[in-house]
Amino acid sequence: MTRSLKNTARRRLLAGAGALALFGSSPLRAFGAEIGSSAALGLAEIPDGALAEQLLYALPGKVPLIKKTFRPPNFETPVEYFRNPITPNKAFFVRWHLAAIPQVAAKDWALTVGGESAERELKLDLQELKTQFRPAQVTAVCQCSGNRRGLFEPHVAGVEWGVGAMGNAVWRGVRLKDVLQKAGVRGNALEVVLDGADRGPLDKTPDFVKSIPIEVALDDNTLIAFEMNGAPLPHWNGYPARLIVPGWTGTYWVKQLMSVKIVPTPEKNFWMSAAYRLPRGRFRTPTFKSQLYSPNEPITTMVVNSLVTSLRSGQRVPRGKPIEVRGIAWDGGSGVAKVEVSADYGASWTPAKLGKDRGRFSFREFALGVPASESGARVIMARATGNTGETQVEQLIHNPAGYHHNVIQRIYIEVV
Repeated sequence: MTRSLKNTARRRLLAGAGALALFGSSPLRAFGAEIGSSAALGLAEIPDGALAEQLLYALPGKVPLIKKTFRPPNFETPVEYFRNPITPNKAFFVRWHLAAIPQVAAKDWALTVGGESAERELKLDLQELKTQFRPAQVTAVCQCSGNRRGLFEPHVAGVEWGVGAMGNAVWRGVRLKDVLQKAGVRGNALEVVLDGADRGPLDKTPDFVKSIPIEVALDDNTLIAFEMNGAPLPHWNGYPARLIVPGWTGTYWVKQLMSVKIVPTPEKNFWMSAAYRLPRGRFRTPTFKSQLYSPNEPITTMVVNSLVTSLRSGQRVPRGKPIEVRGIAWDGGSGVAKVEVSADYGASWTPAKLGKDRGRFSFREFALGVPASESGARVIMARATGNTGETQVEQLIHNPAGYHHNVIQRIYIEVV
């Protein structure tokens, strides 16, 4: 590493250590690792707004997660749980938009299927859903659209997520396509509208209703899931059934699914026409063609990204032993083509070894041992590339809602 790179790395390392010092009296320390700190998040110089109220709190049935809000409940997964490619149900992040979340009993649950572009209306209870359709499963990442919003600079409004508003699971259920085809899909079908059981505290609060294009609804990978990692869905993750839209951001993965409507016109509610939209053409993601009626467009698929889970900024590592750089990578469904690691602030890159391929919608593990023969400050960086050729960016693509943060990670460590 050149002298200028070493000096820059040293300055960044000290900055990361300074950010860590903010947590000297934090209740996080009671849990061992500095979960929620800039060090554990692995990204240095997190803006102050992302550090507020980084408490660990255990919801019923969950391990302690990083609390963002109580009403509605929004909790992110600590980095330690991403050291395995499948995220445990008990550690899976929690994201709700509305505060009134009912406890839905399986015996009382039913899914209605209809709409103007349906041939007939169906009403299916959970047992009918499980027995009348062929089972299907997919391993897929569910990621909140605003994951890493707290890392935006300048700050933007919204839940100030760190890096843990995501998780990877094996989802099992039935294909939405099969259910829609039993109801009959008319030739004029444009979108499928989805509604869950959650409600706002006031009547005027817009109900959380989402829609997806008919071609996405009819994709073999789009499921109505009732199992997660071989167990029933946790209450906090949508029990008894939820939508799974692999590759698309979590806003479309409607929980506690109660209603499915096939419609010939674009859905115009608040959550489609105003929320979850981006400046048009800023990202290499597919468009939602029926919703392109304003200067912006709805968010659709995830962008390529990666996360180093074996190191944290400010960490000291022993000289003479390889620096073990391990982590996970993912994208919007093309699959991970490669992950490269740099130990000299991006001056050179070395391909990492990829782990088991669990499918194109899943986390893909990567690992590389970086030589550490000299003492001093080092900057570890990781960048993923998808099979589409899309690669993580060096500079943030700013947008008002704080979506698609996939800047190449920089971890400042010191070899001693």
